This record gives sequence, structure tokens and C-alpha cells, in this order.
Amino acid sequence: MKKLKLGLPKGSLQESTFRLFGKAGYRISVGERSYVPYIDDPELEGLLIRAQEIAHYVEDGVLDVGLTGKDWILENGADVVEVGELMYAKEGFRPIRWVVAVPEDSDIHAIEDLKGKRIATELLRYTQRFLKERGIEADVEFSWGATEVKPPRLADAIVELTETGTSLRANKLRIVDTVLEST
Repeated sequence: MKKLKLGLPKGSLQESTFRLFGKAGYRISVGERSYVPYIDDPELEGLLIRAQEIAHYVEDGVLDVGLTGKDWILENGADVVEVGELMYAKEGFRPIRWVVAVPEDSDIHAIEDLKGKRIATELLRYTQRFLKERGIEADVEFSWGATEVKPPRLADAIVELTETGTSLRANKLRIVDTVLEST
């Protein structure tokens, strides 16, 4: 029997994803260092992969289906069919937002104020398109993580994923605008 190859997000969404499947009647478990979870359905084979990569593997046919955010489909320009929208995140059942954030005392108060500024983000291509569509030239650089620490020393602003805003506030950052809302 051919199994359906399912890409599941590892990391911060992993437990939320397992709970979501649990509510649908599936039990998923995985060893501490394993990326191949057990799913109590013999027709499903799961792989834990970073959400950023799932659409790419579905597009290439390596995976049959995957759970990833619309943000990563758009960022990667993946040619995939979206069969449904699941409203969930690591903290609850609501969309997440990619926001422009700056230090609380920054002179940047609007998107237009980003002209000529340095912006750090993991959502590189989408942020570049967002700014270009608004006629804003800025230096957008890729961030490998811990993006909230970058302003003001390493970047003037960041485009960062937020669900509740808690991490931004803890790092004394304020939101200037929303770049993308995603599920």
C-alpha cells in the first residue's frame, strides 16, 4: 500500500499540529530526537520539517501534502494547491502577523520612514516585494533568527513574525505596520 507522505512543521508549531490532529482522531508521537513521527494510521507517513521548507517539497513532489503557512508559500513562490486553511498557531487558533517593528524610541513611525534604512528579517523576498510595491528603497537582509535583538545596533527595523506581541514588547520594540497576515 502506498502511503500518503505528509510534511508536518517541526519546532514551535509541532505540538499545536499534533493537538490539531488529535482533535481529528489521529494520534501522533515522536521520539525526542526523531523527525519521523508515528501516526496511528497505516496510510500516513509523516516527516517533521521546518515550515519554511514544506511548500518547496510539496511543489517538487517529494511530499504529497504538507501543513505550512501561507507566508511561506508566498515567500518561496511555491506553485502548490492550497486545499484548505487551518486557523491555528503555537499559542491558539488565530492568524499570525509579520510586522515591521522598531525600537520604542525610534524616529521611524511609518513605512515611508524606512527609506534608506537597514531591515532584518527571515521573510526576505516577501519583504522586498512589499517595500518595492510602496516605492521604498531599503537594505533588506536575511536574519537567521533572534531577529528581535538586531535593532538598533545591527538594523534600523525588523520584519518579524508575531502572534501576541509579547516578544516584541519584551525587547522594547513597537509595531509600525503589518506586512502580511497568515494562517
